Amino acid sequence: TVLQGIILVPLRAVCIAFILLLAWLFASIATLRHHGKGSVPLKGWRRRMIQTTLSCLTRTLFFVMGFQVKVKGKVASLLEAPIFVAAPHSSFFDAIISALTGMPSIVTRAENLSTPIFGTILNSLQPVSVSRQDPDSRKNTVTEITRRALSRGQWPQVI
Repeated sequence: TVLQGIILVPLRAVCIAFILLLAWLFASIATLRHHGKGSVPLKGWRRRMIQTTLSCLTRTLFFVMGFQVKVKGKVASLLEAPIFVAAPHSSFFDAIISALTGMPSIVTRAENLSTPIFGTILNSLQPVSVSRQDPDSRKNTVTEITRRALSRGQWPQVI
């Protein structure tokens, strides 16, 4: 039992690292040569790749970490709810909600987008970035969320 724990912890860490690297690879492929980063939504195979592979990899990641999540009820579609609210969003559990809802766009700090590996994955979700140094950032964020919500399905849901 102690020996199993000693073996399983590094194995679990290797699995987590492998899944994150796969997510980074798929995010990189989906955003490769995509013109208009952040100003034009991902469409076609790029969007489907993000929705399917990243959602599956995120669910697998949380399963490896010991989480099993069941959805009760029906997740609102993009046309029903262009803005999806999750609260309180204070931990990594937001990623579970993102995986279960088809990898919607997120609102994130601008600094998160430059983080190695995670920044590429976040960029593939086409986030609305908030800059804490820009005094107009709050107004710009509200404007961008509104623009995406009124796009009639051109952009993914915003969480």
